[in-house]
Amino acid sequence: MAEKAKAKAKTGSRSKTGGQPEYVQLLTPEGDRVEHPEYSVSFTDDELRSLYRDLVTVRRLDAEATALQRQGELGLWAGLLGQEAAQVGAGRALRPQDMAFPTYREHGVLYTRGIDPIMPFGLFRGVDQGAWDPNEFKFNMYTIVIGAQTLHAAGYAMGIQNDGAVGDDNGEAVIAFFGDGASSQGDVNESMVFAAAYNSPIVFFCQNNQYAISEPVARQTRVPLYQRAQGFGFPGIRVDGNDVLAVYAVTKAAMDNARRGNGPTMIEAYTYRMAPHTTSDDPTRYRQSAEVEEWKAKDPIARLGAYLNNQGLADETFLADVEKQAGVEAVSLRERVLSLPNPAPESMFDHVYAGGSHHLDAQRAEFVAYEATFEGGAH
Repeated sequence: MAEKAKAKAKTGSRSKTGGQPEYVQLLTPEGDRVEHPEYSVSFTDDELRSLYRDLVTVRRLDAEATALQRQGELGLWAGLLGQEAAQVGAGRALRPQDMAFPTYREHGVLYTRGIDPIMPFGLFRGVDQGAWDPNEFKFNMYTIVIGAQTLHAAGYAMGIQNDGAVGDDNGEAVIAFFGDGASSQGDVNESMVFAAAYNSPIVFFCQNNQYAISEPVARQTRVPLYQRAQGFGFPGIRVDGNDVLAVYAVTKAAMDNARRGNGPTMIEAYTYRMAPHTTSDDPTRYRQSAEVEEWKAKDPIARLGAYLNNQGLADETFLADVEKQAGVEAVSLRERVLSLPNPAPESMFDHVYAGGSHHLDAQRAEFVAYEATFEGGAH
């Protein structure tokens, strides 16, 4: 694959230069390829186009979800606008045997794991608690409690380590996703203590989108987040989170290192949340529009699109086709979300205890009797 002249790469070795952090970068905001002494990628032309298609589709589905919430069809939605490269790059770097532990925002990772994108909509619409099988897709259920999934991931990593599932290139590794805000939670730090002490096969993937809801990251830490890993005794690295190629390269290297038995790594994907924290948030109350505009110039989709265009790998017809197909998927998703069946209210009691409970049975009976007092009966 032909490439433009290479420029000197940026690394994650220093905190800031010229007001911007240095990090691993393989693709500049202008769409130029750059080299890095430790990280590289080797994609075919079709694979590069596929990455672009992923980014566009994930963004379009996310936009449809936001529209559905605004129209009263979802109770809430946690968007990922601006973070597509961090999620698609990391998701595509995983092997089929690897297990991922998400927050409630990893729609892009979910998409790369081959899960029907409608699955999280049942959760946000309030008709189920998430409907995919974590063992089938190697992707755990969404976790609403901030940071709790990192403890689940650390425990899972210790388990597969004890089972002997690590130690070579065919081993299993674990990745735990969390945000910059969650990095201040005790659960995240405790999970790093366990992972370091047991040298477990886990990658801690922090999507630093600059805001813990409304608090900027500068109010959470005096050093770059990836440097926190040093205190726990394992490597940390910062990557340009809007560069899907760099995210892929760094994540793949860290996961391979973990599966070989070399212990944990922390990745800080330096990105930006261009949308609200959730649909209940108003970001105009705590950030300036000029800041948003500055980050729009680093848009992950425009960046990869510019590279494809520069290399003659994509023309207007291809770009239009990608947008059209993403729109078709979004319309289909909307129709399926609106047709999700409402559960029977008493079904909330179904999966509380695996072996059942007479106390729960009594509560169910009381609820059903109460429900029957309304016009139309129980349903």
